Amino acid sequence: MKRRASLLGRPSAFHAGVTIFEPNEIAPETLVRQSKRLKVSTPANPSTSNCSQQRHGAPSSSTAPRSSEDTVSGEVTTSRASKTAKVTQLVKTEVDSEEAAGSSTSAPATGRPKPKRVASPRKPRPIPTALETPHPAPPRWREAYDTIKRMRQRIVAPVDTMGCDQAQLKETDPKNQRFSTLVSLMLSSQTKDEVTDAAVAKLREAVGGTLSIDAVLGASESAISEAICKVGFWRRKTQYIRQAAQKLKDEFGGDVPKTVDELCSLPGVGPKMAFLALQVAWKVNAGIGVDVHVHRITNRLGWHKSPTKTPEETRLNLQSWLPVELHPDINHLLVGFGQTICAPVGPKCDQCELSDGLCPSARKVVKASSSKTRSKKIASAVSVEADRGAGPQIEVKFEEESEEHKVDIQTLAAAPERISPTPDVPVKYEDTS
Repeated sequence: MKRRASLLGRPSAFHAGVTIFEPNEIAPETLVRQSKRLKVSTPANPSTSNCSQQRHGAPSSSTAPRSSEDTVSGEVTTSRASKTAKVTQLVKTEVDSEEAAGSSTSAPATGRPKPKRVASPRKPRPIPTALETPHPAPPRWREAYDTIKRMRQRIVAPVDTMGCDQAQLKETDPKNQRFSTLVSLMLSSQTKDEVTDAAVAKLREAVGGTLSIDAVLGASESAISEAICKVGFWRRKTQYIRQAAQKLKDEFGGDVPKTVDELCSLPGVGPKMAFLALQVAWKVNAGIGVDVHVHRITNRLGWHKSPTKTPEETRLNLQSWLPVELHPDINHLLVGFGQTICAPVGPKCDQCELSDGLCPSARKVVKASSSKTRSKKIASAVSVEADRGAGPQIEVKFEEESEEHKVDIQTLAAAPERISPTPDVPVKYEDTS
């Protein structure tokens, strides 16, 4: 075996964690192979080990001479142990600091499951009421407005007899009147006025004859769902009505609030419903309630410099230039106009007075020309019995009829022998005798 010089380790005078190794000439038999790990087993209680060694006659550690191998291995192991202890202490310090930092947000590890974090409720955003740059007033808007108003005076629309303002007429208590108006608006979303009016009446009967907050909270969910099952999204609206009634009772003293932001904090209530509820229930003119009819008609009239994409954009544009005194009336005016004349599909432009230059979206209706040859498909069979006897029956099928080639049924019945098969009038003979 090749002889190698062993190393003697000693602690550094500049740093306690550094060990300096120096060559040490020792006997070959005391060398330790590098492939073996140096392990030193330290007794748990040194005093006890010394006593046991003295009993058995072994020299104590204080009197027995230590070999160079024990010195080297002990010093190396001691330096490694000190480094390991320092690393362990550093890791433990970092863990303790992380636990201390997270102790404010998490419960201590006591074996019990950690409680779930409850997210704080989001604060509702305030509803915008004005644009930073007002929209310019469109040309001839007043003329178009007066024309629509004149046409509406001659038309009775569903909104006139079954709108949200009709729900309060069946109640006597002012709080119930305001609450029934709010419920009617919540049910009217994506629902025709005829269906909404019937649903409000059925809901009033289901909760005991009076549409109040306490009556809605006292009714079962199935009873409310059955009453409003004809409206759109009735399952979701059932939950909204009950949740809104509970919130009105807990936070608003059992009455409808007077501000737009408070109304929009209720489940299932949007800006359109909030503005209309204030106008109908409290007679407060806070803005324009824009629904699909107002949004569609104002864009067809070209009242927006660039077409708006949402009802909220339409509302902000209208409120920036339309006189304030017209805000409460424009919704009712345009909704009835959209229900009867300016329909979303197939508008009756031939009956609208705005077609004479006031509406850029007016369609030109071309009347059908009266040509002499009008093809009509006739699916009828004529059974003619000749001379009222048992003669052959004649079944005539007319595929086309024109003013130039008309067939008189009575003539055919009187003289069946004059019939001759021609391309214009195909005749089919059947012998039923």
